[in-house]
Amino acid sequence: MMNWMMETYHANSAAAEYWFGFVVNHLLYVVMGMSFEDIAQYFRLDRASSKRGGYAKIRIRATAAQLRELLPRAVLLGDESLLTEIANENKGNNFERVIVERYEGREWVKDSTPFWVAGDATINGRQVQIKMNDAELTNEKTLRARFA
Repeated sequence: MMNWMMETYHANSAAAEYWFGFVVNHLLYVVMGMSFEDIAQYFRLDRASSKRGGYAKIRIRATAAQLRELLPRAVLLGDESLLTEIANENKGNNFERVIVERYEGREWVKDSTPFWVAGDATINGRQVQIKMNDAELTNEKTLRARFA
């Protein structure tokens, strides 16, 4: 299941690269320009609850040891409070906002553009997928409905 989901996602993703955010010691970091192969090592297969249909989903979930290994490649963005600046948005949306506003140079607007249409931002002419540690990348339900 995991291999099919990863292959289908990768074959159809509009993103050229991935920007991966995480928190260590209350500080927010980003690793920029990760390839699919780089970020795929942090993929974990998870399940949505049976109340939501019980489908499989891929999460990006690096361990504490893996995050420490990433620190030399990471850029410090600031205090983790950046992830709660817009109170009614989740950490992933707040992280995307920080990246879009700092690196794309535009005001962030929440959207729901699917991964096969565009990345979360266009930075230096490249489509970028922006994800926080523990974010859902995609799920079986979406992949089967669109690509099966």
